[in-house]
Amino acid sequence: MANTPQARKRIRRNERRAEINTNRVSRIRTFIKKVEAAIAGGDKSAAAEALKAAQPELARGVARGVLHKNTAARKLSRLTKAVVQL
Repeated sequence: MANTPQARKRIRRNERRAEINTNRVSRIRTFIKKVEAAIAGGDKSAAAEALKAAQPELARGVARGVLHKNTAARKLSRLTKAVVQL
């Protein structure tokens, strides 16, 4: 268990950051699901709009350190490919 004041502070800070990061990842997943739903519905214009909204969210996730750069690139690539094929 944490014995020093610094260790206690790190535990408090880590809990706050974990909650924030969880919310960020959840938000990114929501944007991705919107694109996938539009693709499943066959609506190309809605899918393109949703993809345009999801792109900066994925980039922000990478910048904030909650997603790996290659993961975001892979997801964006696959979503873009699916939208183009509609």
